[in-house]
Amino acid sequence: MMDRPKDGPLALLLLLLGHMISALEVPLDLPQPPTITHQSPKDYIVDPRENIVIHCEAKGKPHPSFSWTRNGMHFDIDKDPKVLMRPGSGTLVMDISGGERSEAYEGIYQCSAHNELGTAVSNSIVIRQSRSPLWSKERISPIIAQKGQSLILHCRPPAGLPPPIIFWMDNNFQRLPQSRRVSQALNGDLYFSNVQPEDSRSDYICYARFPHTQTIQQKQPISVRVLDMDSLNDTLADYLNDTDLFSDKPAEERAPVFMVPSESVSSKMVLRGEVLEMECVADGLPTPAVSWVKRNGEIPSGRASFLNFNKTLRIMDVSEADAGEYRCFAKNRHGSVHHSIRVTVNAAPYWISAPRNLVLAPKEMGIITCRAAGHPKPSIRWLVNGLPIEDAPKDPSRRVEEDTLIFSEVQTGSSAVYQCNASNLYGYLLSNAFVNILAEPPRVLTLPNIIYQVIRNKPALLECVVFGSPVPTITWFKDSRSSMLEGNAYVFHENGALEIHMSQPSNSGKYTCVARNNLGISENHVYLEVKEPTRILRPPEYQVVQRNRDVVFECKAKHDPSLVPTMTWLKDDRELPDDERFRVDSDRLTITDVTESDAGTYTCIMNTTLDQDSASAQLTVVEQPGVPTDLELTDPGARSVQLTWTPGDEHNSPIKKFLIQYEDALHQSGVWHNLTEVPGTKTTAHLKLSPYVHYSFRVLALNDVGFSHPSMPSRQFRTSPAAPDENPTEVKGHGTEHNNLVITWKPLTPLQANGPGLQYKVMWRQLDMEKDWTSVSVANVSKFVVSGTPTFVPYEVMVQALNDYGPGPKPSAVIGYSGEDFPSAAPGNVRILVLNSTLAEVHWSPVSLESVRGRLQGYKVHYSRERSLHRHNSHQGKQRTEIFSPNKTSGMLPDLLPYSVYSLRVTAFNGRGEGPSSVPQRFETPEGVPGTPSFFKVSAIDLDSLTLEWGPPHERNGRLSGYTFKYQTVNSKNDLGLLEELDLPSNQSSFTLHNLSHSTRYKFYISARTQRGSGPTLTEEAVTILDRAMVSPQVDIATQGWFIGLMSAIALLILILLIICFIKRNKGGKYPVKEKEDAHGDPEIQPMKEDDLTFGEYSDEDHKPLKGSRTPSSGTVKRDGSDDSLVDSGDTQFNEDGSFIGQYSGRSDRDATHDSSEPPSPVNAMNSIV
Repeated sequence: MMDRPKDGPLALLLLLLGHMISALEVPLDLPQPPTITHQSPKDYIVDPRENIVIHCEAKGKPHPSFSWTRNGMHFDIDKDPKVLMRPGSGTLVMDISGGERSEAYEGIYQCSAHNELGTAVSNSIVIRQSRSPLWSKERISPIIAQKGQSLILHCRPPAGLPPPIIFWMDNNFQRLPQSRRVSQALNGDLYFSNVQPEDSRSDYICYARFPHTQTIQQKQPISVRVLDMDSLNDTLADYLNDTDLFSDKPAEERAPVFMVPSESVSSKMVLRGEVLEMECVADGLPTPAVSWVKRNGEIPSGRASFLNFNKTLRIMDVSEADAGEYRCFAKNRHGSVHHSIRVTVNAAPYWISAPRNLVLAPKEMGIITCRAAGHPKPSIRWLVNGLPIEDAPKDPSRRVEEDTLIFSEVQTGSSAVYQCNASNLYGYLLSNAFVNILAEPPRVLTLPNIIYQVIRNKPALLECVVFGSPVPTITWFKDSRSSMLEGNAYVFHENGALEIHMSQPSNSGKYTCVARNNLGISENHVYLEVKEPTRILRPPEYQVVQRNRDVVFECKAKHDPSLVPTMTWLKDDRELPDDERFRVDSDRLTITDVTESDAGTYTCIMNTTLDQDSASAQLTVVEQPGVPTDLELTDPGARSVQLTWTPGDEHNSPIKKFLIQYEDALHQSGVWHNLTEVPGTKTTAHLKLSPYVHYSFRVLALNDVGFSHPSMPSRQFRTSPAAPDENPTEVKGHGTEHNNLVITWKPLTPLQANGPGLQYKVMWRQLDMEKDWTSVSVANVSKFVVSGTPTFVPYEVMVQALNDYGPGPKPSAVIGYSGEDFPSAAPGNVRILVLNSTLAEVHWSPVSLESVRGRLQGYKVHYSRERSLHRHNSHQGKQRTEIFSPNKTSGMLPDLLPYSVYSLRVTAFNGRGEGPSSVPQRFETPEGVPGTPSFFKVSAIDLDSLTLEWGPPHERNGRLSGYTFKYQTVNSKNDLGLLEELDLPSNQSSFTLHNLSHSTRYKFYISARTQRGSGPTLTEEAVTILDRAMVSPQVDIATQGWFIGLMSAIALLILILLIICFIKRNKGGKYPVKEKEDAHGDPEIQPMKEDDLTFGEYSDEDHKPLKGSRTPSSGTVKRDGSDDSLVDSGDTQFNEDGSFIGQYSGRSDRDATHDSSEPPSPVNAMNSIV
């Protein structure tokens, strides 16, 4: 072995260099020594019924050849025709289908793969045949055990390869039930901590299953009979004159004792990475409970599990930290016991740094390291091409320093495969690593133009796998080759990959990796696209829903628009049930007709090809509580019982209360009544009951959803009869006649009766007049009438309940009065004070108490209007009544009519009715202001005068003294002019106003007067006319039949004239009308007679008016001194009521604009139409 170099920095450099180079993979088209790619496990157990296949696959350039050793000697496969090697492979196939025994091929095999650059070897593979021997025949005697004793049923299966799996079953191939009391130990035996009579059976069968051959062997059945000595002695004593045949005492309760392990302290060794199993099985009565602790440490919760009802502690993937002392405790009420197990952990060799292939260029340096750990510490042995390195040819470029091979100034042709073997007492490790001497320019092995897609803020890893010897250096560029990537934003890995820690949209683009060594250069382009992350914006929400309702979970998400999303829903981290009730839409999950099984956690997952986001929500299905069950009555008393029950399922909604109902089968069968309520946390109630009831009880549970269905009724519980506990309520005494007293009460319910024969003892006596009570007993009634009583005197009244078992408690007396009679006297000294024409005040003297003959309830004043003081209105009015309280001796009579005669009488009244009336009194009301006149109208209209008529008021309310008449003008803007007022005598019913402006609107007012003043006002409006020919004040001729016919004839005539004019004009000649107009020298319009409503002849000149028009040739109408014009010249206007008052006016170019007025007239309307 060569000395370790003293140059520390050089050794460090070699170490780093070797680490870098070791990561290289040699392309298969380049020369390279063999590498084992697949081999059979070190310990290979084969099925004797199948061919034996021992795998050995390798790669290399040139492709390697294979050879085998068996038990350290060369294995010549050509000598055994049953052994074949697969073409191009080192895998051996041993054909045993011809009946050959696989035992003949057991041994230790090792494969070697050779080519001109070196030799790689496989592990030593131990071939063993699986064995499943039969159970040895044995006779098993029946086992008789005493109740309470411990018992062990031994299995003792035959040794197999690998060991069999043990289980206990009966003759029907059903697994025997196990518990804390009965369980199977790790060795397969069945342990009973104490036997019970139910353990008696004749088919305890132990089965062994051999996994490789998939065969099952069974032991002979074991019969176990458990004797109960107490029962047996008692039975035999009856036949043997009380003699105790079995003198042994039955097994008594006892403290625990360990059956396994049998000693107080035990030890266990386990290898690192394997499974540690420890068990403690205890005998005891009652059955002990087993628990585990680790002294000075904790049992690893993530890798440890407690099996077999806590009797077995299993720790997976054991590490050195699991070594130490473990204690198991067995405890029952009679004591406890513990056992200590000391665990040591050893380790077969395991890799710290396995050797890796090394590619070197000529003259380069490198190292191969082989570091392994174990307990005890493994030894390291080097081989080259399958031979111990010390026996191999010397290589000056190679130096061995314990677990490291150092190469320097390597030369072409020194390629080889090196094996490192690390071994200790518990196993070995063997690894191949080649040294390949190559001189190759760089080549990029990563495919070109790969597009990498990554989510924003996530790391991006761009690969650049290269090969070259010497090892190429790699540089990265983005978008262009102008500048090399560098800085903290990038991480450059030894294998050439470029990592971006936090990808941003600005990182998107084209990336180029360039590989260089002294033999050449190579480059590759890849692309990076940074996408927006997928995010759930509106996660599903927690839902509480009643059964059979629908529920909807919404899940709205956003994603990068260039990625295709997929929404997936899970229930409890599994696929949704295959049920049509589950409907998935784009962003929601709908579950219809929800059932209890639908409750759980629902998760929506939004997936894209790059990322996903998820959110979950809980669904709680609630419904009414389940029906309470197991109603039980305990602790019966004379008037109480204890009721207990078992609640039903809450169905995810806590029970708030229980409602207890009862049925009385004796008095009201089939009807359930509420008795009491108890909180939902209780399942018992102390019920207070009434005597003489046949009770049945039921319970209902209430939660937030509603009441459950009632439970099944309890058994019937009958209470004994007793005297009543209470008397009737609402006892009253009153009279219905002047000489009786009616006593009433609210009867007791059957539940209150407390027994049969319910009656009522009715008692009464006159207050302060009688000492003794008069009584009578009645049944099935709720009133009693006492006759012959004085009128309206106080009585003391009592009603007491009694039944066949005695009277109820002493009742309390109430005060009642006998019947009332009509009052016997009328109020006196009636006086009336008239306050005004509509209000009077009446006074009276109260009646005496003796005359009331009852309870005075008040006074009634009856009054009516007899007649009016005016001779024209003498009809009577309806009688009216005012009621006043008994403490009143006066009152107001409102809403009287003025100038009238009223009659009045006063009575007193009580509960029976009214007494006699007072002497009728008469009074008169003074005059008042009169009502509105009965009518008001315009009866005649002229150019400068208007005649108005009116009628006297229907309600004169006195002697009319006259009328007040007012009027004023109203212009087109509804502004009012100066108000004129006239006083007219009362006997006048019409009035004519003269010297009015023509074609002017006037507003008129009229009101009647008495000595008390004027009454309400009536109004009317009218317009004076422009021409007497248009006067028709009272008839609307537009609605007259003759007028409609005339207008139709005129329209027809005009139509004919128009047709003739049209024909004449087309011929170019003159027509008669035109000739006549030419003959007229005077352009003035001929006036129209009032009785001749004909029109002038037609003119074809637009500026000339029609003959017969009221408009002169100048187009103006003089106002006759009136300033208030209602119609502007040439315009069409309407009255306030919409009537047509305008006219048509033709104008010449020289016409000036003037105001004109005309009263509304159908003639004007027709002029406008024509």
